[in-house]
Amino acid sequence: MDGYPGVIGGDSTKQQERHYYLLSELQTLVKDLPSSFQQRLSYNTLSDLALALIDGTVYEIVQGLLDIQHLTEKNLYNQRQKLHCEHQALKQDLVRKHKDALQSCKSHNLALLKSNQQTEQEALEVRVREEQRMMDKKIVAEMDQKVIDQQNTLEKAGVPGFYITTNPQELTMQMNLLELILKLQQKESQSGIL
Repeated sequence: MDGYPGVIGGDSTKQQERHYYLLSELQTLVKDLPSSFQQRLSYNTLSDLALALIDGTVYEIVQGLLDIQHLTEKNLYNQRQKLHCEHQALKQDLVRKHKDALQSCKSHNLALLKSNQQTEQEALEVRVREEQRMMDKKIVAEMDQKVIDQQNTLEKAGVPGFYITTNPQELTMQMNLLELILKLQQKESQSGIL
């Protein structure tokens, strides 16, 4: 079969051939999915997906969304690492401060000093845990928003199976659909069709 570079407005025979080719490839790729998801992907759904993929625009959209997601993940990871480093520095400073205080402490004040240092240490640990919890909450919220943005973009692009949802089964189905799109894109790219 010859290549099918962007068949927009081209002759309908080529579009039909491309649709048939994409549908056939999708049907083959679906066999690698768990059977519970295979059953949910009807012929009509795969046919609609093949239609959406004909001109290659959806591939570009998915790649763009993937790039944005990777940048977001890297940025969030770096923010969390920065917070972790700040916490490590605070802990080291406190240990150094406590060590210095112990060295200059008179023996009759030692018990009080150790008690105060223990309180300071515990307060820092509480602060660190709370800041980490807040950062993790922020990361989850940003990633959840990224998923919603991706769902919305793919729904507007007319990709079947995509709409805004938080249902875990539907999210898994959407991830499987994305996996099919990416595998098909990779196959076409390797074979020189794209």
